[in-house]
Amino acid sequence: MSANLDKQNGAMAWIDERFPLTKLLEEHITKYYAPKNFNIWYYFGALSMLVLVIQIVTGIFLTMSYKPDGAYAFISVEYIMRDVNFGWLIRYMHSTGASMFFVVVYLHMFRGLMYGSYKKPRELLWVFGCLIYVVLMAEAFMGYLLPWGQMSYWGAQVIISLFGAIPFGIGDAVTIWLKGDYIVSDATLNRFFALHVIAVPLVLLFLVVAHIMALHEVGSNNPDGIDIKANKNEAGVPKDGIPFHPYYTVKDFMGAIVFLIVFFAIVFFAPEMGGYFLEHANFIPADPLKTPEHIAPVWYFTPFYAILRAIPDKLGGVIAMGAAILVLFVLPWIDRSPVRSIRYRSIWYKILLFTFVAAFIMLGYLGIKPATPLYTLMSQIGTFIYFGFFVGLYFVSKFETTKPLPQRVTA
Repeated sequence: MSANLDKQNGAMAWIDERFPLTKLLEEHITKYYAPKNFNIWYYFGALSMLVLVIQIVTGIFLTMSYKPDGAYAFISVEYIMRDVNFGWLIRYMHSTGASMFFVVVYLHMFRGLMYGSYKKPRELLWVFGCLIYVVLMAEAFMGYLLPWGQMSYWGAQVIISLFGAIPFGIGDAVTIWLKGDYIVSDATLNRFFALHVIAVPLVLLFLVVAHIMALHEVGSNNPDGIDIKANKNEAGVPKDGIPFHPYYTVKDFMGAIVFLIVFFAIVFFAPEMGGYFLEHANFIPADPLKTPEHIAPVWYFTPFYAILRAIPDKLGGVIAMGAAILVLFVLPWIDRSPVRSIRYRSIWYKILLFTFVAAFIMLGYLGIKPATPLYTLMSQIGTFIYFGFFVGLYFVSKFETTKPLPQRVTA
């Protein structure tokens, strides 16, 4: 037994002389002290990492049988589903994973809004997170075209055409560059395949690493929104902190098991999720001569699609849609409250936040529906509430009456 331990220690010492493995493990896992009062909302960061791994692994296997060719793309997807061993499972894991990725990311972002995880000194951490969100949207959109079904083709046609609203000829140049042609064609498919499989995932992985490094540099926030680094013992260890490993690795492992139960329940019993995860029109080959009766993006894009349609002018709609995403980046400077957590903030902030969430969900629903006068009016109201949250937060956060913060984290 001791001989095996000596060999392991010797091997680890040999590695540490050439690569700081032990140092990295200590800084980011075994000696990284996280607040001891994490609750269920703190599962979703680790779960997003789990889904990222699922997407990368299943994506690698899908590329082994997929053909990025306008004549064979749809056929190759059917081949994966019908003839490749467990191809149906891999494809459904990938398609379900795309939606579940946004589920956990949206919940992760909501937790940040509740507990003020974007406030000083975590502004850069929040900006990295928003960049991840934008890159994830680009990755999902490009992957959405690859099945080359009716909704893939026409959805891409609509979204790409939005860039044409950019004035001074810039929009036309960007549109042609994205398409690689004057229409959505085989060249577009090849371009999106290359970006989806290689370029965008590399950017995404870089941002995830930067996000984690920034998190471990400033330390994790907690439901009380107070810094645990302010109270340390004689050894310099936060009194309200516990090592991430083994305490939170075990906790996250249990959360991952529950998540995977739900994940595979969807994969095996409802992979299309009633047409929300996989639209029925996407099981029909792309036909440039036949436009679907109603074109709508996947559910995780629909809130911003509803904002786009709420503005009658095309350029105005594009600006509003872009602003709806970009305003998230400046949230740390919009919120001027000295208190982070919703637990100690005024009732006005709570009303603002939950009204914002309700508007976001409403916009998501409206983005799926046809653009009737009633739905358009509701989208305009939802858009007003969406942006009204940030305007209201700017003023409320300056003058709100907050509760006194505890000296130590609460259970």
